[in-house]
Order: sequence, then structure tokens, then C-alpha cells
Amino acid sequence: MTFPPKLRQLLVGLPAGFALTTILTAAPAYAAATVNKGDTAWMLVATALVILMTIPGLALYYGGLVRSKNVLSVLMQVFICFCMIALLWFAYGYSVAFTNGTPYYGGLSKAFLAGVNISTLAATFSKETYLPEFTYVIFQLTFAAITPALIVGAFAERMKFSAVLLFLFIWFTFSYLPVAHMVWWWAGPDAFTLSPDNIDMVKAAVGDSAAADFLAKLAAATDDAAKAVVLADYGAAVNASNGWLFNWGAIDFAGGSVVHINAGVAGLVCALMLGKRLGVGKEVLAPHNLPLTLIGACLLWVGWFGFNAGSNLEANGLTGLAFLNTILATAAAALAWTAGEWVTRGHPSLLGAASGSVAGLVAITPACGWVGPMGGVVIGLLAGTICLWAVVWLKGKLGYDDALDVFGVHGIGGMLGALLTGVFVNPALGGMGVTDYLATDTSSKLVDYSFSAQMTGQVVDIVTVVILSGVVSYVALLICKYTTGLRVEEQEEREGLDIGSHGERAYS
Repeated sequence: MTFPPKLRQLLVGLPAGFALTTILTAAPAYAAATVNKGDTAWMLVATALVILMTIPGLALYYGGLVRSKNVLSVLMQVFICFCMIALLWFAYGYSVAFTNGTPYYGGLSKAFLAGVNISTLAATFSKETYLPEFTYVIFQLTFAAITPALIVGAFAERMKFSAVLLFLFIWFTFSYLPVAHMVWWWAGPDAFTLSPDNIDMVKAAVGDSAAADFLAKLAAATDDAAKAVVLADYGAAVNASNGWLFNWGAIDFAGGSVVHINAGVAGLVCALMLGKRLGVGKEVLAPHNLPLTLIGACLLWVGWFGFNAGSNLEANGLTGLAFLNTILATAAAALAWTAGEWVTRGHPSLLGAASGSVAGLVAITPACGWVGPMGGVVIGLLAGTICLWAVVWLKGKLGYDDALDVFGVHGIGGMLGALLTGVFVNPALGGMGVTDYLATDTSSKLVDYSFSAQMTGQVVDIVTVVILSGVVSYVALLICKYTTGLRVEEQEEREGLDIGSHGERAYS
């Protein structure tokens, strides 16, 4: 049986062994489903590694970059952000991001994890292969928690703690969740098999009544042509619930747009609306503890293996590729930033090397399972160079005070990575290509690569996330301004937020 080309194009974003963060629907158990204990064990380890990225990794990385009078405030903001988002994910986040609803926002059918238990399953990117749903829930929780925590670096040293909490709550609900749904939600490979033997997946994809109707039509079809029409209609119905950007063909292996562009744009809006810290351009606002920052960067790198390699959902060769690309791109970016700084500023700095490594991690995130090792190296080299330009030249040119360069590293690095993913996914350039899950002859058949089609999907993805995150951030900050207030008093800012907001000091 075959499907029309237009319907196939709706699945251009599906790779062989796709990313976990483009995760499939949590599927009911059925007879053919298998759960591999090795995959499950790996995903539990990957989940713990992503937690390591946030607490302590991101917290220490940011903590070392601020002045000593503000280090505890940053640690507190990152730590409490993780705790708050974890509970919001349980309450409604998981359901909104990863259940059927509209192409833009999911539903509340699994609010407070209703119906999720130790027996329910979540699909991987291989047919008839599943994970325990709880494993999937907690892995995705860690992504949801680190993303708003990244924004903390943009408004560091000047935002009220109450405003931080309110802003992150609003932003998570109205920016992170819809973007995650639009980019990562689809019905899963088994959902496209219309058969009485696959009744649970068919019902999960299109609903009970529609499932019965399609199966009846298929049984009544008298020849291959009639069956093809029914199957095409069924495929269209399954795709109707996919995320909007997913159906554009946008590919994002582990969160380039959902995490980094999303958070980076929010950081830029925060920096613009809060204004500059006191003393910017007049005083030296140097990091107070670069060894702490390097420790944080190293923890980020180690934790990022769970972030990227874990996003394959299974423990196989593609997982190894994502792991390798995360090493190569990060190393290349650190060297490129170091070289660029050496040439333009006369010396290579530890801060530059650490910043370059994070830029490489960001840029390879959307690409790590799509591109070959050479593509990963090129992405890293470009990320280190372009993010250095954004932090040194663009930031100065536009005059905003993004305290810890969230936009320059995560925003610009995420956009660069998303665009280059569309280039280097091409099998002719060593990429993995994208799988046509509607093909019936083999599950590894690839969609013919089209530069224009793929780049259109990537650009639409970037523009959509920039606009949504920018608007939500602006509105959220206005709400904070007229409720909690945005910025601490001048005296508190001069004294430091550690004492002013939290009543304690990091160092005696």
C-alpha cells in the first residue's frame, strides 16, 4: 500500500531512531509491544544526567559568573526553578505538551498523570518498541525544568525573586509547553498501521469512534485502490493531531528550538525590559569565581550526554552517534572561541573556553542525531566563532545587558544549530536523512532530501519560536511589573541580592 506524496511530506521530520524529545504519544499496551530493559536502564541514567546539568551544573556555571554578592541568588533561582517546574510538569505540563489536543497545544487528559501507571507505555521511534511511561515522563520533566532555568542568566543580579518565580511560571505555561507540543508531538510509528490487531494504537491516534469507522471502511474495501484511499484518509487523520511545526517538517533532535532558542529569546526580552545593571560600562563586573564556572561547564558537558544521547529513546548505534557528536562539536567550539579570542583580543581565556564549550553544546543539540561526525565538527567550529561574535560585537552594538549571555550563546547558538541541522541531515553530506514511516517495504526507507523543503521547515520553526517566546516574555514581564514589581531597589542591588533577597552570604 502507498500514500500520496503530500501525506508523506507531513512526516519529513521523522528520522531513523528519532529523538526522545520529539517523543511519541504515550501508547496503551498491546500484544506486540516490547519493553527492553537495557533501553529503560539507559533512559533512567540519561534522566539523572540531565538533572546533573541543571543542579548543580547550570547553577555552578552561572554562580561563578556573577559577583560574589549575588552568587547565592543565582543558585537559589536555578534550584527553586527546577523544583517548581517539576511540580508543574506533574500537574499539567506533561499532559499539555504530550497528549492530543490541537496542533498548537495539547489537552488535560493526563493532568496530575491521570491514567499513567507502572504498566502504561510510551512509544520509541522503532515500531512495536516501548518504554515505561513513567520513564518518559521523568526524562521530559528534566528538559522542561532546565529550559526556564537558562533564562535566569539574562536577568541575574537585579530581578526580584517573587518576579522570577511568577515570570518563569507564566513563561513555562505559555511558551515552553506550546513550543514543545508544536515541535515534538506526533502520533508515533505504530499509529500509522491501520489494523484490527493494532486497535489500541488506532484508537489512541484517532479516537474510538473514528477507529471503528476506519476499520469498517478498510474491511469493506474490495481492491487495492479502494484500500489505498482508506489508508490515505486514515494517515491524514493521524497527522491532524501532530504538532504544527512537526507537520512543517522541522527537525529538532534534542531541543535546539524548544529549549535554547525559546530560552534565549526570553533572556533577550528580559534584559531589554529590566534595563542594565548598576555600574555597567562604568565599573568592572567581572566573574567572581572562574574555577566554579569551569566546574559548572564540565558538569553541563557530562550531563549533556543524557540530554542529547538520551534523546534517541533507545540504546543503539544512533545513541552512540549523538554521544560522539556531543563530544566533537563541543571540543571544536571551545577551540574556535579560544582561537577567535586569541586573535581579536590578544589572549585566550578560561572564560572564553568555557563559553565556547557551552556554545558548541547548544548548537549540536538539534543536530546530534541527524548529522555525521564531520557535520558535528563543522557545527562546533561555526558555533564557537559566531557565538563569540554575538557576545562581543552584537551585544555591544545593540547595547543590552544580558548578564550571562543567554541570548548570545543559547539564542544565537540555537538558531545556528537549527539551520545547520537542515543542511547536514542530508545523506550526501554524511547525515542520517529522515525516515519515511509510511513506507511499507522497510522501516529504514528515507524521504528524498530536499534542501528547500527542509530549510523552510527549519526557518518556520525558528521564526515561530522567536515570535511566541518574545511575545509571551513581554506580556509575562508586564504582569510581573504591575503585581510583584520587576527590579529590586537600588540599595538592595548595590548591597547584593544574597543579603537583600535571601538574608545570607556565600562567603564570610
